[in-house]
Amino acid sequence: MVKRMVKERQDITVLYCIKRASGKVIVDDKGMKDLWKEYMEKLMNEENELDHKISAEVKERPADCIRMAEVRAILKKMKKQKAPGLSGLVAEMIQATGDIGTQWILDLCNGIVKEGYIPED
Repeated sequence: MVKRMVKERQDITVLYCIKRASGKVIVDDKGMKDLWKEYMEKLMNEENELDHKISAEVKERPADCIRMAEVRAILKKMKKQKAPGLSGLVAEMIQATGDIGTQWILDLCNGIVKEGYIPED
């Protein structure tokens, strides 16, 4: 059973065929490499057009402060057993800090709202 579980979790390291957009299946190594090269060149050289029709409402009043209940609710909803972000923190670490961590997050978020920028550290 353990061997099956290990095998199911392994990455796919061998590619046997690729299907072109035209529907033709390619099975030889050189053809697959060429197709991947074409795909990556197209992907990396595409220009993305921005939609200039997007607009945002401008608020004339100061932004509302975030409340402790909102932070607690979000921390409760965070999924467990997920990979950490750039900060290296996982949901379990933040949730384990209790009220001290919740207050720290609240102060950080409200500082961002008031000052209008996110600190780099």
